[in-house]
Amino acid sequence: MLEPLRLWWHRWPRALAGALLPSCCALCGEVCGAVVCTDCHAQYVAVRTRCGRCANPLADGETGQCGKCLADPPAFDATIVGADYAAPLDQLVLQLKFGSRLALAPWFAHLLRDAVLARPALALPDVLCPVPLGPRRLVERGFNQALEIARPLGRSIGVPVQARLAVRAVETRAQSGVSPQERRQNMRGAFGVEAEMMAVVEGRHVGVVDDVMTSGSTLDELAATLKQAGAARVTNLVFARTPPR
Repeated sequence: MLEPLRLWWHRWPRALAGALLPSCCALCGEVCGAVVCTDCHAQYVAVRTRCGRCANPLADGETGQCGKCLADPPAFDATIVGADYAAPLDQLVLQLKFGSRLALAPWFAHLLRDAVLARPALALPDVLCPVPLGPRRLVERGFNQALEIARPLGRSIGVPVQARLAVRAVETRAQSGVSPQERRQNMRGAFGVEAEMMAVVEGRHVGVVDDVMTSGSTLDELAATLKQAGAARVTNLVFARTPPR
């Protein structure tokens, strides 16, 4: 008898808040108990067969890696994504990054957790590394969206997060403002691993967390930096993947 009462005592504030302040779906506006309602989730979160390395969609019947990754392998070993970076989910990414809607980050992490669990053959990372922001951009934004996603993701899959496993060594231009041909050069030498973090990286499987993957240049550069610091394997965990054009 005491145990049910104890559970009720701990849960009633959340239940009361839910009754008085019901949440609305971030996509359609309908009242629901989650950030995105069940109908919108089913409509916009597509399950696709993807390249195991870069997560670009594969054609029907294809498996493994895409031709581009086979011909020119990136530094990272695998990529897991939660959704396509396409309307209307792309607007949620922009709302998190530029509108400070931090409540969206746990939902991004939830989709990523589901994507991780859907690939049981892929070993979990030993540690999660959010893609770091440069000091100027961090001050402007006030938070790192990759870290906001990494924290709930790490809790849900039981993997520790190291917020400063990697640092931004160069304050690069935003990739969104750089042409596709210039993105790799823009990220050259952008990251570093400081001496006190070398032991955390050495021989470990590092999971790199970010909000969006477009060309993959940022993640490729960070993976190369982690490999140079001794990482045995690097897996990207990214909320949304921009479909190839």
